[in-house]
Amino acid sequence: MAHPSQLGFQDAASPLMEELLHFHDHALMIVFLISTLVLYIIVAMVTAKFTDKLILDSQEIEIIWTILPAVILILIALPSLRILYLMDEINDPHLTIKAMGHQWYWSYEYTDYQDLGFDSYMIPTQDLTPGQFRLLEADHRMVIPMNSPVRVLISAEDVLHSWAVPALGVKVDAVPGRLNQTTFIVNRPGVYYGQCSEICGANHSFMPIVVEAVPLEHFENWTSSMIEDA
Repeated sequence: MAHPSQLGFQDAASPLMEELLHFHDHALMIVFLISTLVLYIIVAMVTAKFTDKLILDSQEIEIIWTILPAVILILIALPSLRILYLMDEINDPHLTIKAMGHQWYWSYEYTDYQDLGFDSYMIPTQDLTPGQFRLLEADHRMVIPMNSPVRVLISAEDVLHSWAVPALGVKVDAVPGRLNQTTFIVNRPGVYYGQCSEICGANHSFMPIVVEAVPLEHFENWTSSMIEDA
């Protein structure tokens, strides 16, 4: 959960988000080192009163500042490509959920169960109970089992939407007439919040996403109660 004045990312709740955080730190350190080196060179060139002919014309320096950036780009590209392939890899998901974006709410359908689906609307501010978050709480949460691969099929019924949960490292566009998919594993129980991340109309800010990860036994009890109530 994000908090005021937060500078970094939310704590990772999935292995994929942990990989993204590691890559972010890796790339940020490279940027920091490059910025420090460039700043030092600028200050040295401005303040120095002497001139060295080997700096003004040197084949060795030109070779170094051509090869070094290429090496740095490779050091950034290789882990980036690895994460891209990990994000697209879907291996035998234990649960498949279809998320449909509407103006302005989400609907979820558990395709592995018969007649298990519901709409998820934002809880109005006046109906919130103490401890609930404004603009982030939904009347029905998407409940999933922890430590299980979950596949989410994402589409929209009217306009463009985007299904995004930062703590899980997930952000997928919901496009009318097109079915996108993503997968994740939540490695600890908890409630994770997200919002539509694509401008979709007047109430774009009022269609939150709430994912609740629970142990498998609790998930089975929840599915049984939802099917009985349907």
